[in-house]
Amino acid sequence: MPTPSLQDGIDTAGSAVNLLWKPGVAPWVLPVVEPEFAGWAAEQEAWRSGVALSDLSYHMSDTFFEGPDATRLLQDVSANNYENFAIGQAKQFVPVAYDGNIIVDGILLRERENRYTLTGVPASQSWVKYFAAKGGYDVEFVTNADSSVRRDGDPAVFRYQIQGRHALELVASAFGGPLPETKFFHSTPATLAGRPVRALRHGMAGQAGYEFIGDYADHEAVKDALLTAGEQYDLVQVGGLAYLTNGVESGWIPTPTPAIYTDPQLADYRQSLSLFSYEGQKPLNGSFFSENIEDYYISPWELGYGRSISFNHDFIGRDALQAAKAEVNRTKVTLEFNLDDVHAVFGAEPGRVLSYGRYRIETDSGLAGMTFYTANIAPVGTVLALSLIDTEFATPGTEVTVVWGEHPGAGTDPNADLGFARIRATVQPSPYDEFARTQYRKIAFVS
Repeated sequence: MPTPSLQDGIDTAGSAVNLLWKPGVAPWVLPVVEPEFAGWAAEQEAWRSGVALSDLSYHMSDTFFEGPDATRLLQDVSANNYENFAIGQAKQFVPVAYDGNIIVDGILLRERENRYTLTGVPASQSWVKYFAAKGGYDVEFVTNADSSVRRDGDPAVFRYQIQGRHALELVASAFGGPLPETKFFHSTPATLAGRPVRALRHGMAGQAGYEFIGDYADHEAVKDALLTAGEQYDLVQVGGLAYLTNGVESGWIPTPTPAIYTDPQLADYRQSLSLFSYEGQKPLNGSFFSENIEDYYISPWELGYGRSISFNHDFIGRDALQAAKAEVNRTKVTLEFNLDDVHAVFGAEPGRVLSYGRYRIETDSGLAGMTFYTANIAPVGTVLALSLIDTEFATPGTEVTVVWGEHPGAGTDPNADLGFARIRATVQPSPYDEFARTQYRKIAFVS
């Protein structure tokens, strides 16, 4: 029996929203990696005041593209600038649909002249692979899926991230001296424990650091070397729970809804995707409910990816994306929850609050936006929600309310008063972390 497609699932459910709406769904967790090592709060604190090791080897999919047409393919399906894309450089990959809204971002690394690796959730990789096959490009691709449900056996590569105040000191200790001066989001080849690694200058939550990438067969030796070097710096390993919270402060929305579900031009694309793909199974939940899936789409402009966008070439969605720049009416912000309300809703010790739910943000005027990524940040002392809000309410200090509850879905008025808890919140900038906002972001987006 053939595997049902995403389009089959939409047709059976009656709509994309009916397919994806799953109230009360548990948040996704990193596969393979221990949930906790030192504990949620200690691990969150480590990348601020100390140094932390995160194992990123298992939760992301990789697709390797190679061939004479690899660059031309990527130019045709994304808004990035490829004119000065150096070998060893990485970029925030920005593919958009025909309507100019984002598919899903990723990290694109140029390994050689005609070889690239695209890393992240699978949706952006599925997008590129579809057009690679459809367009007859002279390019080959191989996908190494993530370990959650999509892969048997070991990953192809390991990824270890060292970040925090003492990250560069630890790295110098591990390698016997500082690595060569490397620009942000550029990489340099190196050797650790006798194994070749690629050292990518990178960090999360606004902190300095490196990401070390290499053949998975070498993962234990490289990890042992990092742990040994980290002993003098009280290195903390970050578990799969705390790791998922660092994007809240650094201002990165990790899993937007791909803008693919209704466009007639993408009917064949939806037919090419399995119902059991990321696009068919990534759930929606929270108090913000709409029958129209397009109400969940996001523009790259709203995500803050403007500096990664270039119109110096033609690409899918180019005209719509260019027109959308003048029409952006939402701004990415961080909501800082009122601590009294946090205690009333989540308890005196909030613990591990983590949700990708779309919760309503309201003012006295009514609906003002929605949350995308909510977590308790223990060193901050309360819950933060990375959100999109109408620009008129985006000024830091503005008071808003978050409606905390699970809308049941179709058959209930989207604006019905369902008696959900209401949490007062204050608008703060995004990124919330001051270093990430004032320094890190100056160099983080590479065109």
